[in-house]
Amino acid sequence: MMRSMFPKLIRVKERQAVIIERFGKFLKQLSPGFYILLPYIDRVAYIHSLKEEVYQISSQAAITKDNVEITLDGVLYLKIIDAQKASYGIGNPIEAMQQLAQTTMRSELGKLKLDDTFRGREEINHAIVTAINEASADWGINCMRYEIKDITIPNTLRKAMERQAETERQKRAEILNTEGKRQAEINVAEGFRQASILIAEGEAKAIQIKADASAESIKLLNKSLVGDAGLQAVRLRIAEKFMEAYSGLAKKENVMVIPSAPNDVGQMVKKAFSIFDDIDKKSSSS
Repeated sequence: MMRSMFPKLIRVKERQAVIIERFGKFLKQLSPGFYILLPYIDRVAYIHSLKEEVYQISSQAAITKDNVEITLDGVLYLKIIDAQKASYGIGNPIEAMQQLAQTTMRSELGKLKLDDTFRGREEINHAIVTAINEASADWGINCMRYEIKDITIPNTLRKAMERQAETERQKRAEILNTEGKRQAEINVAEGFRQASILIAEGEAKAIQIKADASAESIKLLNKSLVGDAGLQAVRLRIAEKFMEAYSGLAKKENVMVIPSAPNDVGQMVKKAFSIFDDIDKKSSSS
């Protein structure tokens, strides 16, 4: 009996908060360290861990804005920031936070359509955390994070979504295939256009070169015709070309017209010379 009257020594661990009551009334909150309590007067009322704790949120059904029933579960990360409020603000703070997370999750999902629930998980998680912290401001517990683990939809709806996704994939593939063919046709047309331009430029260049060559030859011929020696050379060249043409007729044509007498060839050459002389006289007189 005498031993129970001795002061009681307690130790508070790191990241732990201990609530002490005296005569059933809150006395103080103990931080990490060693303390002595008076027997029969002081008692340890609550012990709280100040670490961030993880709690599973069991699967539950929820109805989206477009009246689709889905089943989902999540993970809740909680941390006690005020041990006194957590002790006296509500009876069971952890269970209260879990229940609040479930009701808030159903409420937030009721604001969204099914497609938005898959695309906006981060937004949903943030909205749930904000709603929980606003509702639990007097409980001394802060919701650090909330993560939706899994979303389950009915089998019939899942199959319909799979068919829709497959149709979308086929549509995108057809669009890409059409775009590829269109681009290929454009490339071929562009190639033909470039080739036509190059061919036309080549032909124009060839014509220009031929014209320049003809002009140069005319200039040289004009220079060579100066004086009697030049005229004689031209007359000789005319006679040579006539004889070459005359001798080649028998090789290229099946029917050939020849003079009735050999002397007629000489007469034809003389005729050519006379034509040239007339042209030269006209050019000289002008």
